[in-house]
Amino acid sequence: MPLHFELVTPERLVRSEEVHMVVVPGAEGDFGVLEGHAPFMSTIRDGNLEIYKSAGNQSPEIVRIEGGFAEVNEKGLTVLAEKAG
Repeated sequence: MPLHFELVTPERLVRSEEVHMVVVPGAEGDFGVLEGHAPFMSTIRDGNLEIYKSAGNQSPEIVRIEGGFAEVNEKGLTVLAEKAG
């Protein structure tokens, strides 16, 4: 099953899509989120989100983000970034 992923800034919803995995630059280090991940919340540091569209995809899409929070719950992963792009 895919992971529902949303990237949001104060200005807008940047993206909302189904993906295989997202690697987030957490304050304590990078962490990967797949479908079914345990509920989790973390602050994020400035860095790159790595978005893997499918399981076999070796080259992630990179999105630069600055500050904010990441939340994983039963609905998926939401990244609330101060800036994205």
